[in-house]
Amino acid sequence: MFDNLAIFGMADAMARHAGARTALVARNLANADTPGYRASHLPSFAEVADSGGVEVPSLRTTRAGHIGGDPAPLRARQEPAEGQTSPNGNSVSIEEEMVRAVAAEREHSRALAVYRHSMQVLRTVIGT
Repeated sequence: MFDNLAIFGMADAMARHAGARTALVARNLANADTPGYRASHLPSFAEVADSGGVEVPSLRTTRAGHIGGDPAPLRARQEPAEGQTSPNGNSVSIEEEMVRAVAAEREHSRALAVYRHSMQVLRTVIGT
């Protein structure tokens, strides 16, 4: 039912992206003492969306002047994290990973808020 509503697709993509960021932060923290481990991170959902990496449903064009859409899949790329390395070659910074974990949690909370408010609007329109 919700597959055709773009707002729910966006909320779903944002929540999945936040989950992927959280998993990557967890992997970095788990390997904080592994010699030679290079930390990596995913860019924020806003950065991915701005670069055109978020799937947008195709738009119906009823007039010649309407703008058409070309959906592109979510292309969140894993980038190596920048920072100093420890003497054993590990580049994980616990402080930076904690900041990234909080940012991912905020993205997830934002996705849930978008979903919750969209459901509220949908219920209001339906009249339930």
